[in-house]
Amino acid sequence: MIVSPVLIAALIVLLYLLSSVYILKEYERGVIFRLGKLLPQPKGPGIAFVFRPIDTIVRVSLRTAVHDVPPQDIITRDNVSVKVNAVVYYRVIDPRRAIVEVEDYTYATSQLAQTTLRSVLGQAELDDLLASRERLNQQLQQILDSQTDPWGIKVSAVEVKHVDLPEDMRRAMARQAEAEREKRAKIIHAEGELIASEKLSQAAAIIRTEPGAMTLRYLQTLNEIAAEQNSTIVFPLPIDLLGVLKPQ
Repeated sequence: MIVSPVLIAALIVLLYLLSSVYILKEYERGVIFRLGKLLPQPKGPGIAFVFRPIDTIVRVSLRTAVHDVPPQDIITRDNVSVKVNAVVYYRVIDPRRAIVEVEDYTYATSQLAQTTLRSVLGQAELDDLLASRERLNQQLQQILDSQTDPWGIKVSAVEVKHVDLPEDMRRAMARQAEAEREKRAKIIHAEGELIASEKLSQAAAIIRTEPGAMTLRYLQTLNEIAAEQNSTIVFPLPIDLLGVLKPQ
């Protein structure tokens, strides 16, 4: 069977056209270089025709990427050695700059996140690192976002995940927390004693103005003692009553 040269040429042209058609998803864009020169607008989503070999296409995803920053050895401002890891959320907002301005935007963002994490947290004290994490996260996000903006990258969030403290520092913090709780307990006890003394002083002033109040208080005390069914009852005798018994 002899195949016509025209049919062969048609098949070659068809295969060439099919190999030059790219289907870009909704979250993808195609950055095209024609004879090495960047075209003004990226292609997608949908069908993109690439005329090879004069054209070259690079697919870029616009979805938010999540990058884990590996644990970094950091010495805080108050000279405490800790290990800190974090997570970075970023996405490509300008595919052309993400391909042209930096060789590998994923690797570059990762390395920049590691150096920024060490730099920012190294200027903070340990207490700030543990208690003011939200402020440090915002500071990290702002710095990374400003530095990756020329690459067409938007850093939406940076979160410090875990702070690994040395064992001796954990014990010292536990002792500090225990001492703090004891201090609060003593303060609360002292405040209770103060309030009780003020109330007793007010009660004594009222009893002095009402002669019958002391008698009612004695009777109430006797009732409370009798409820306990003790074999011996000690009943206080007013000192003023002894004055009546003195010889005239």
